[in-house]
Amino acid sequence: MFKGSLIHSDYKDLLNKENIYNRKFKEEQIQPSSMDLTLSEECYEIKASILASESNVRNVLKRVIIKKIDLKKGYIFKKNKIYLVKINEKLNLPKNIFGKCNPKSSTGRLDIFCRTILDYSDEYEKIPLNYRGEIFLEVTSRSFDIKFQRGNSLNQMRLVFLNHQYVTDKKLEKYHNQKAIIYDNKSQKIKANILNGLKISVDLANDGRVKCFIAKKNAPVLDFNKINCHEIKKFWNFKYAKNKELLIEPGNFYILKSKEKVLIPSNMAGEMIPYDTGIGDFRVHYAGFFDPGFGNSKGSYAVLEVKTNEVPFILQDNQNIAKIKYERLNKKSKMLYGTGIKSNYQNQELKLSKHFLNNKNK
Repeated sequence: MFKGSLIHSDYKDLLNKENIYNRKFKEEQIQPSSMDLTLSEECYEIKASILASESNVRNVLKRVIIKKIDLKKGYIFKKNKIYLVKINEKLNLPKNIFGKCNPKSSTGRLDIFCRTILDYSDEYEKIPLNYRGEIFLEVTSRSFDIKFQRGNSLNQMRLVFLNHQYVTDKKLEKYHNQKAIIYDNKSQKIKANILNGLKISVDLANDGRVKCFIAKKNAPVLDFNKINCHEIKKFWNFKYAKNKELLIEPGNFYILKSKEKVLIPSNMAGEMIPYDTGIGDFRVHYAGFFDPGFGNSKGSYAVLEVKTNEVPFILQDNQNIAKIKYERLNKKSKMLYGTGIKSNYQNQELKLSKHFLNNKNK
């Protein structure tokens, strides 16, 4: 195996060898450079978030359980309560493989805060080198009461052999000059703003189009199993830009999109950097992974999930708001993000999660 981020065929191999094990595994869980994880029926409401840096998760869990919940038939997760769910997949990783987890795109777009917890790990989302054991997911829904059920997929993992092969700014600039990784709204190549990754800005142009969705405070229960079903107006307000700016207020959750279209080449994967104090006191993008082929062939907008932490914040059109870090795969992937594997967000514009009815690009 070559060093770098694993691809689709590597995950299949690890599953066949039971280095990743789930007796009810489904083929569609494997993505071009990541793998979807699924909820088991074992769930707990807990009174505090935990880490298990010096023991297994179950030992720490005993101290914080409020009640045990069975997800076989589904259960409504109430807003701002903390739940811990055992993941169906177990790991028995071979030598020199480690990884990271992140929420899926649909999870982030619903303002579901979730993070992975593993045995003897002192960091959320971290899969330690050669890890053997169970995986747990901490889940807190921030904007909606949401019904979850066994088998739902809220997060994904990306595994790496030996070490990350991050693309330097110089090499990323060179690649862009030759083939392009960023485009304007007419799919024309533009100058890339590269510094410790590719910078992207927010679209708040005064062009008469909806620029922002804001989660409603008193929405009905959302059923995570039901796709292309829920009425947008029951869950979201929308706004147009005024004077090319938008006031972000504490306690609200916003869906916006990037000004530029981005592309992830077939030999690379991407990750959105979730928070940067240098660009303002707000959090951008809960979901982090971009698979190879995203935006193929003239780029796709990045959808941004935004919350301010403490104080109101004014975003302006074309303001840098996030950054994508590129890394090389351990080999070129034949499986790419897109309609061939039923990807939900290829060629997207401003778009909510897949759960909403008539959720067309705006």
